[in-house]
Amino acid sequence: MPRHSLVVGAATPIPLACEPMADVQPLRALHYDPDKTGGLQHVVAPPYDVIYTEGRADLLAQSPYNVVEIDLPLPADGADPYGHAAAVLDRWRAEGIVARDEGHALWPIEQDYVGPDGRPRTRRGFLARVRVQDYGPGKVRPHERTHPGPKDDRLRLTRATRTNLSPIFALYSDPQQRAWAALEGGTRGTPWAQTVDPDGTVNRVWRVEDALAIEAVQRVTANSELLIADGHHRYETARVYADEVGGEGPHRYVLMCLVAIEDAGLTVFPTHRLLGGLTEQKWRDLRAAIEADFEVSPLAGLDELPPDTNETVDIGYLDSRDRRPYRLRLRHQMTADAKLSGHAEPYRRLDTAVAEALLLKGALAMTDEQIDHLEGLGYARDAQHAIELVLAGTYDVGLFMAPTPVERVRDVAVAGESMPPKSTYFFPKVPTGLIFNPLFD
Repeated sequence: MPRHSLVVGAATPIPLACEPMADVQPLRALHYDPDKTGGLQHVVAPPYDVIYTEGRADLLAQSPYNVVEIDLPLPADGADPYGHAAAVLDRWRAEGIVARDEGHALWPIEQDYVGPDGRPRTRRGFLARVRVQDYGPGKVRPHERTHPGPKDDRLRLTRATRTNLSPIFALYSDPQQRAWAALEGGTRGTPWAQTVDPDGTVNRVWRVEDALAIEAVQRVTANSELLIADGHHRYETARVYADEVGGEGPHRYVLMCLVAIEDAGLTVFPTHRLLGGLTEQKWRDLRAAIEADFEVSPLAGLDELPPDTNETVDIGYLDSRDRRPYRLRLRHQMTADAKLSGHAEPYRRLDTAVAEALLLKGALAMTDEQIDHLEGLGYARDAQHAIELVLAGTYDVGLFMAPTPVERVRDVAVAGESMPPKSTYFFPKVPTGLIFNPLFD
């Protein structure tokens, strides 16, 4: 079932005349030697947080040099995983499997993909190193609350390897697409590397060291604040690590894939909520809250559960008892406004925020800690998978969200708010292993 979606000369880091809103720099990357790995197809991987144990084994079966060996370390002898990652990376460097680039460059990336809605698109961006700053207006903004667990893991890995192994995905504003236009000349030849994801996404990466092109990109990005789309844990880890090391140096920068928020290939898909372990009292409380605050309408079929748009607060509903699909529409916006009175207007109109306030925290009395630790709560990006989990009784209730327009994501962030966890699903992911950012000279 488809889901719904809304080289001229070598460059060195270029200091800007005044302190930029975003300090984007080329990097002297660490990267695989394609001649020694047979290209990058069998050594890249999805981001660590979407890989399961069996998936990790499958990736390593493709190549012993697959990046999961260092990005998701699980040493067979039970040794310290972070020390293992550092030792493996050191060995790969000594063997020439991973090499330090000769000069500073930006790395344009094109991703041809078919979205969960069945539509083909191309998303364009570039890999760079970006100075780590505190969150704030004109600098870097988060758009989502994060769970606490992954931060400690990523910090330990960063301390051990002193390297950014995977890029943070961030957005900047460039209505005229001037940054991509500056880099486009460097993408007309054969890509430096090309890989194909299991979902069919084709990733092409080029290396651009043209000083004029890099300077043009810096002029565009210096006037734009950055919105983190994916990788909040890694960015917050980078902030902690930079302050731990102290002083100036490469550790003050983090690897990012930057995409213009106006890029035609940029899409955001929803993440659906799954509720489990409901007692009889919780069932009654949930139904009472739904009847009080929502208009309930039956749907013709299960494929209509995810709402098409986020213009109004509409939520798809399916439970394991009735097993019939319904649409929940918020009766009165004032109900959400009252419950979320401490939040800005764009936040109060998010279906994920309304569902959290009225149903999770309201009807089910879930705490922030329970939500953070997924107690009685699960997530699913694929609507069909969510339906199957509910109908099988694995979860009691499925709440199906609408896609959030990119502009609304930005409005929430500009208002100084962070969306509830898993409010957005930016697709496709940027593979790990294309290049690495060393945090040392």
